[in-house]
Amino acid sequence: MSGNLEGQYIRLEVVGGNNLQVPSERIPAGIYVSINVDSTQCWKSTIRVLASDKSIVWDDTEAVALSSHESPELSVEIRASFEADRMLGNGEVIGQLETPWKDLLDSGDEPFDISFPPVRDVRPSLTLKTAVVHVSDNQDGALFDSIDECSIARHTDAGHARFATYVINKTVSHLVDAVEHFQLVLDRCPIGHLDRAVALTNLACSRFEGYRLKDIQDIDSTTALFREALALRPQGHPDHPLSIYHLLKALILRYRKECTAVYIQECAQLYFNLLPLCPEGSHLRSIAAGADGVDYVICECNNLPIDASDEGLHLRRVVLHLCPLGHQDRPRALDKLAWALITRFRQRGSIVDLEECIQCHREAVSLCPEGHSERDSYLNDLAYSLRSRFDHLGISHNLDEAISLYEEALRLRPVGHESRDYSLNNLGGALLTRFNRSGDIDDINRGISLHREALILCPPGHPRCDVTLNNLTLALKIRSDKLKASEDINEAIDLYRESLRLRQHVDPECHKILHNLISTLCSHFTHTRKNEDVEQAIQLCQESLLAFPSLHPDRYFSYTWLKNAYLSRYRVQHNLADLSLAVENFRLASRYPTQDFPCRLETALHWVEEAEVHQHDSVLEAYQMSLELFDNHVMTQSSIISRREAAAAFRGAKSLPIDAASCAVRRGNLRQAVELVEQGRGRQWLLASRLRTPLEGLKLASPELAHKLSDIKKHLSDAQGSADSADPAVADQAAIQYRRLQEQWGAVTCKWQRVMAQSLSSLRVDTHASAIVVPTSGEPHNVQFPRITLTHLEKLKNDFVREIRLASFMRPEETRKELQVLLRTVWDEIMLPIVIVLQRDLRVTNGSRIWLCPTATFTSIPLHAAHPFRTKADGRRELCLEDVYICSYTPTLSALIRSRQMMKKRATSSFVVIGQSSPGAGQGKALLTVDSELELVRKLVPTTANPTTLSGDDATRAGALDALQCNTWVHLACHGKQDREQPYYSRFAMKDKPLTLLDIMEKDIPHAEFAFLSASHTAVGDEEMPDEVIHLAAGLQFSGFKSVIGTLWEVDDAVAKHVIEAFYKYMFKDLEDGGVMDCTKAAWALNCATHAVKTKVSLEQRILFIHIGV
Repeated sequence: MSGNLEGQYIRLEVVGGNNLQVPSERIPAGIYVSINVDSTQCWKSTIRVLASDKSIVWDDTEAVALSSHESPELSVEIRASFEADRMLGNGEVIGQLETPWKDLLDSGDEPFDISFPPVRDVRPSLTLKTAVVHVSDNQDGALFDSIDECSIARHTDAGHARFATYVINKTVSHLVDAVEHFQLVLDRCPIGHLDRAVALTNLACSRFEGYRLKDIQDIDSTTALFREALALRPQGHPDHPLSIYHLLKALILRYRKECTAVYIQECAQLYFNLLPLCPEGSHLRSIAAGADGVDYVICECNNLPIDASDEGLHLRRVVLHLCPLGHQDRPRALDKLAWALITRFRQRGSIVDLEECIQCHREAVSLCPEGHSERDSYLNDLAYSLRSRFDHLGISHNLDEAISLYEEALRLRPVGHESRDYSLNNLGGALLTRFNRSGDIDDINRGISLHREALILCPPGHPRCDVTLNNLTLALKIRSDKLKASEDINEAIDLYRESLRLRQHVDPECHKILHNLISTLCSHFTHTRKNEDVEQAIQLCQESLLAFPSLHPDRYFSYTWLKNAYLSRYRVQHNLADLSLAVENFRLASRYPTQDFPCRLETALHWVEEAEVHQHDSVLEAYQMSLELFDNHVMTQSSIISRREAAAAFRGAKSLPIDAASCAVRRGNLRQAVELVEQGRGRQWLLASRLRTPLEGLKLASPELAHKLSDIKKHLSDAQGSADSADPAVADQAAIQYRRLQEQWGAVTCKWQRVMAQSLSSLRVDTHASAIVVPTSGEPHNVQFPRITLTHLEKLKNDFVREIRLASFMRPEETRKELQVLLRTVWDEIMLPIVIVLQRDLRVTNGSRIWLCPTATFTSIPLHAAHPFRTKADGRRELCLEDVYICSYTPTLSALIRSRQMMKKRATSSFVVIGQSSPGAGQGKALLTVDSELELVRKLVPTTANPTTLSGDDATRAGALDALQCNTWVHLACHGKQDREQPYYSRFAMKDKPLTLLDIMEKDIPHAEFAFLSASHTAVGDEEMPDEVIHLAAGLQFSGFKSVIGTLWEVDDAVAKHVIEAFYKYMFKDLEDGGVMDCTKAAWALNCATHAVKTKVSLEQRILFIHIGV
């Protein structure tokens, strides 16, 4: 096109761009086009995000009308912006071109391309359209930017230019210049400056590239710059995704150089946050989701060791999220998550972990169809998890499915496959397990054949020879025991001896072979009665002890083998000296300090079993050791929840304290019986208090002793870590230090036990379990229930559950005949014998307080409501328990002691009434009577207590917690829910979300005095661990409330108000103005109230209220 253009304008439209590579190789936030109109003005397009193919498309609004007489040539630039939000400077030049006006008009109305100088051998280009318009047609009203810029913008542009030159030419002087420019900009952007995040990022990017190319040594400060920039660009900021990516690059490079796991773990979490913010098709997503981005992080995370902690599980879930369906690494991510879950299952025993593990393994197998190179491995893993579920639950079809999967895996590993021996051993072991269950001789025979084939593939010197040899010999031993095949056990002994001949005692795997040989020799001795077998077993044990240095962890196994050998000989020859030697080795193994607690606990429990069977005098010592080790084992868990799970999963956890106490009773040591029950019964509360404030109970009695115990515990942990050092000098020094600390620990804990035992004398009267009565002074008394067995108790509990449920459907005036029969049984068979002892032997007068501390099945029986429901010959009614004594409950003896001691510190009374009639979604139906109950209580509370109300929208979880902490007296009316599977999640329904027992227990409220829980199921125990009595009412007492009223079952709101009104009237009876409210009157007030409302309230609704505490 030619002609005179004077007085006309050229309309220039930017259509798109291609091959837009940034010279510095930085990832841009976007690309824009700049056209310089003259020396003072320029027009800039909008910033567009670069696509994955390094192209951009602008819409048809990206046009400007330029005067044709401003300049004979037009200057066009393509620039990269590193900020999607506020730009500092003009970014980095990708291409710059000056072109005459007439050249732009030669293409008419059609789009045309202009090319720019190459960037890394590729020419960037723009697609433009032009048209001539008259002045009157110029309606675009384009806005032009001033080229005049501030100092920090000029320094920023200079830094971009120097940095790009450095990346292209690798000249260090340009890097130094770039860093100086960017540092100057940062110095002028102090904290709070709008451009500080930009300045931080530019400086960090230049320093990072210098570090990558080894021209700068420091990476710590660079990483810190990226972190600060990210903090200034939180979620929702336009540059938040790019700031995440910059930090990712730094962390990945640090991991590549340092191999520190924490860096790659953080990268996984950052990618988890980043990818949802990167649009599909964008350049940033193509880089982040590529082989050097998230795929690299996934691969490295999958190579990390299995970590079954909460943090480790979180990492595995994050990695799995980064591997959606179709991703090549999803099977491996599933497998790694599954192994972390099954490892945690082994530690905590939660079946939920095992179930999820199986689900992960199943999906991994489904993603690897026939022909997949790793299908055999995933089949084996799924089979293993199913077999673990069989071991835990005994479901036979799990074992059958596992065997089927092992069979398929073996077919995929034919002769010559490097892992065939694994599959042979796995299938052989599963068949052996099924033989032990079903007795099918074909299973044991085939299992032995498979193990023989595996042993051929693993000759001496092979890394899996020992495992395979052990599998075969174990199978032979089992077949010998079951089928009396002496040739099998002889072969097993010969195989073990041959394996030992090829090894030294210092071999780390030697103890496993020794253990099995000793076990086999003892088994052989039991069958043949040949003394040389058991004597050789004892000799091997003694030799192994000599081979191991002091405090070596494997000495523990030598002690366990010795006690087994002596027990074997005792069972045959009945020499009491052998039993004494076995007990001594039980003692040494249980106390061995460098072995982990679960192993030592298993040994202690075996000691209990053998001592009970053989009536050995060490039985109470064995119980005491078991309880102490159990406590230490559970203490290794990191939270209250995980501690309870570990306690519930461990064999014998439910009955250990009661079994110990029962043994003490049989041996006539009632005081120790009480101490043993208290030790076991209060375990979870003690552990919870240690989590919050270590040794809190001891601090009350002896602060100095508590501090010393805590200090020794820390040093013990440090010394144990050095005991197994490879450096003999370090190991010896650690052993000396460990022994010294162990002695101090023993001495201090003995003092602790004496302090806590002395505190028991402050109790008035207490009953527990099989009726041990602990008086104020003197020895405890044992009360026998000759006609009550455990079976009777279980039936009684179930009968109560049934009758309480049926009573809820009856009219108030109807007599609860069946419920009366049950309460009569409680009186005649349980409480009357106790009352006789209290009155006849202990001279406890009528009207006195007694505290009930029930355990096991007793926790589900309303002992306080025992009643004969009979009349005497003269027509008078027989007295019931509430006529004779005022009953309270206590979760533990120490809880009552602590509450009494804390009563010495009184605070100014303040009363809050908390109610929630309309709980949040999923927490229960509306409670129509709550508001009237709140009003009733407020009217009954003295004005001196400054009563306040928290209800409606204000009664939230946080609001209720705050009210509990800020007031000394609390009345709570709402839905209550006892979680029997996880009692720490028992809860009160609030407006937003539940207030859980765990929430309450985590608060320390030492000034709190009284709480009335007008909610259902607030004092119901835990079925899984019945001796712990973990419920809402006990949780409030644990947190600081000295006196608590709770409920055993569902409250009928329509009639409960009668009990509540009567209770508070008695509670505040005769309280003069200025008088102090006394929470110790609560038990008496409740006793009076339930008696006063007999004509208004049905039996089951009267007896559901119980008092806990002082």
